[in-house]
Amino acid sequence: MPHTWINTDAALQRVVEQLADQSRYALDTEFHGERSYHPQLALIQIGWADQVALIDPLAVDPAPLGDVLRGPGMMIAHACDQDLTILERHCGARPERLFDTQIAAGFMGLGTPALAALCEKLLRVKLAKGDRLTDWTKRPLSEAQREYAASDVEHLGAITDSIERDLTERGRLEWALDECEARRVRPRGKPDPRMAWWKIKGSRQFRGNTRGVAQEVAAWRERAAEASDIPPRFVLSDLALMGVIQKPPRTRDDLSAIRGIDGRHLKNPGLDLLLEAVSRGLALTPEDLVVPDRDDTDRTLGPAVSVISAWLNQRAHELQLESQLLATRSDLVDLLNTGGGRLAESWRHELVGAPIRALMDGRAAITLADGGRRIVLDGH
Repeated sequence: MPHTWINTDAALQRVVEQLADQSRYALDTEFHGERSYHPQLALIQIGWADQVALIDPLAVDPAPLGDVLRGPGMMIAHACDQDLTILERHCGARPERLFDTQIAAGFMGLGTPALAALCEKLLRVKLAKGDRLTDWTKRPLSEAQREYAASDVEHLGAITDSIERDLTERGRLEWALDECEARRVRPRGKPDPRMAWWKIKGSRQFRGNTRGVAQEVAAWRERAAEASDIPPRFVLSDLALMGVIQKPPRTRDDLSAIRGIDGRHLKNPGLDLLLEAVSRGLALTPEDLVVPDRDDTDRTLGPAVSVISAWLNQRAHELQLESQLLATRSDLVDLLNTGGGRLAESWRHELVGAPIRALMDGRAAITLADGGRRIVLDGH
């Protein structure tokens, strides 16, 4: 399919006007996040009808695309979680309607396929292999690079048609649309820097003042990284971060003894702010600690959670559903703790939520069949 390179405001405005009355459009982005705090948007691909536009965000402000996203057309994308975050940051909007082909394919029993795999399976089309290490910020892009980028959107309409036909026959199209809508509306605001310590390996084992230091120092690193638009590890390595948490320094001399902190770091006046963060962390009260949600299911229910989880995985296989679309461990814990959550709603309630409640209430039982090869939930 021919494509048009868009690198002027006037050309972008013409694209926006053409998309205004389209019932659907395909969209993808190329970005890099290796050396910046926020991913650097390098290319936007949009396909509609028999056209593809490659928009150069290094030459034009993509903000006018917000009008398209806020319009009535449905955005078709593949594995678009990061795309949605980037679009909201650069265009100030998220699509009003969304169809994610990777999510929808999970309701056909195809797992979480790559776009190339979907093209080959559903359309018998082989996508050209691209260079996974392509630097999309380099200009000019070669014709081969542009064609490869365009191929990411030119087949999404046909893939959607194929998936919709299949899911309509299975009676699952509404399930897929509901899941796409849940992905569309998922909160994408800036995370609280005080939560950054949750990502530290082994953080759930931190105790006492260690947790306070972890919270304040990780938050300092996060804010410093965002201010300079660099990855947090460029401010302070993970190794040095753990050293500070395990043996909180009070002075610059103390810092020099921490593995991962060298002379280059010690010349940085910003380390005074690090020492201040350590002091705040040591003085932090339990009430001021921001702790992650805990899997606080009654420990005595551990065996039940394990058995039911095994049944859920088997049920997903029987239904030809991606297991994480049917239920996650968090969904199960939510149901057991509160009686609510995704397993208490809509199609999930009918398929697995109601049987689990019957089991927990003693109205059903789990048995083994086929010589122990299959778990059966009877009596619900």
